[in-house]
Amino acid sequence: MRLFAPALTLTLLASAPLAQADTLTEYTLDPTHTQVRFSWDHFGFSTPGASFDEVTGTVYVNEAHPEQSRVDVTIPVRSVHTHVPLLDEHLLTKPEFFKADEHPTITFRSTGIRNADREEQEFDLVGVLTVNGISKEVVLDTEVNKVGEHPMWDNARAIGLSAETTIKRSDFGMGAYAPAVSDEMDVRITLEGIEASAFAKKQP
Repeated sequence: MRLFAPALTLTLLASAPLAQADTLTEYTLDPTHTQVRFSWDHFGFSTPGASFDEVTGTVYVNEAHPEQSRVDVTIPVRSVHTHVPLLDEHLLTKPEFFKADEHPTITFRSTGIRNADREEQEFDLVGVLTVNGISKEVVLDTEVNKVGEHPMWDNARAIGLSAETTIKRSDFGMGAYAPAVSDEMDVRITLEGIEASAFAKKQP
């Protein structure tokens, strides 16, 4: 992801002129409109894809100092969904793939923002991705989709982001069958974040 460039700061301030300038605004990810998908090459014949059905997390926005904004995301490994039940089983039970019992969650914690493009509202979000207990730095090419009032959340403030990156599964102890099945995996993310207080009000 490329997150919270000066352009985003301007957008946020324009959409909420009464907001305090130097505070963190907390946004909770809407799990029904947040998706993490990944795909890989299969012997050169096809490019299968999969997703995680459960994603939770928080986006913290500092409008005065956008470089201090950050993202925390947690994904339960057992929510993986390839649309092929046998493959889901292999990913969760074979020792060369996810170690779901030992490391039941995947996490991403952002550590910085680089290459902010004011005009395009794009940036690189740098962070630490942890899978199978192995942590690696990744860079997410990120775009701000929209910042503003959300009609489904009583016009509460919301943000939308899209991001993509490429990772090597072997970096996380899952390099089986490479290179016939590609080591590199393309990851694409779309998310909506709702201001935390408004999100909490609508929870059962």
